Amino acid sequence: MTRDAHGWVFTHDLDEFLTSAGDFLRSRPAAHTVALSVTDALRRRGPDVYGEDAPFFGRFADADADGGSEGEGDGGGGVSAVLFHTPPYQLNVTDLPAEDVDALAARLADEGYSFPGVGGPVDTAAEFAAAWERHAGARAQLRRSERLYRLGTLTPPTPVPPGRARVADESDHALVARWYSEFAEIFERNERQDPDRWAESRLAYGGVTLWETPDGTPVAMAGATPLIAGQIRVAPVYTPAPLRGRGYAGAATAEVSRAALATGADEVLLFTDLANPTSNGLYQRIGYRPVADFAVYDFVK
Repeated sequence: MTRDAHGWVFTHDLDEFLTSAGDFLRSRPAAHTVALSVTDALRRRGPDVYGEDAPFFGRFADADADGGSEGEGDGGGGVSAVLFHTPPYQLNVTDLPAEDVDALAARLADEGYSFPGVGGPVDTAAEFAAAWERHAGARAQLRRSERLYRLGTLTPPTPVPPGRARVADESDHALVARWYSEFAEIFERNERQDPDRWAESRLAYGGVTLWETPDGTPVAMAGATPLIAGQIRVAPVYTPAPLRGRGYAGAATAEVSRAALATGADEVLLFTDLANPTSNGLYQRIGYRPVADFAVYDFVK
């Protein structure tokens, strides 16, 4: 069918969005892992978890979808795409045909929306960035190219560095918050939550694993999102600079991956920066296999 941007429905109501688009998100949990984890965090931790400004959601559906027909969506009751914006982060858009991307960008620009950037599947992100330049007058700059991996057969790295893994607890709060802040400073730039709130949330469900040396000194951490729609995403993985190159990150990632499988996850996922061949090689040796490529663009006035 022919689609246009007016098939989009926008809302600030998370419950309404999930009622309408939840089936679509769960129909492809790997492709939608970011949307699933972000909306889960908003549901569990409140609308201000990412910032003071209200989150914004959108869903694209055929004309009959809200009336109950199946439509032509991807297993989601007629919904075939979604977007979300959690200020101050970039807009995130799921996969869209090129002709629909331009119409969406034009509508958002006409209605006065503003975004610091866009992220999504590599083609959709690039097309939206170019369309936003045309319609909003902002210059788009590629910030990061990413690859989504899915765990196949887990193969722990050898040799295993001396020490052991353990799940971080409340006594590790200060360390986890500091390492999250350092990770965000290096890898995420402006995309960071309050470190103390982030640590509190992750520690509450056992979402951080530390690798520690035989004397009990933590030397690396690997996090994991909660189990949602059968998938868990490993993130972040961090080793302080003076301790890198000793196998700590690989050991921590393998342990988090093993624990995720033990919880019953159907899919264990992670993103890598394609500019970092070391991490891409490491994760493939552990057993992760490429799924799809994504990109993040910044918009510069």
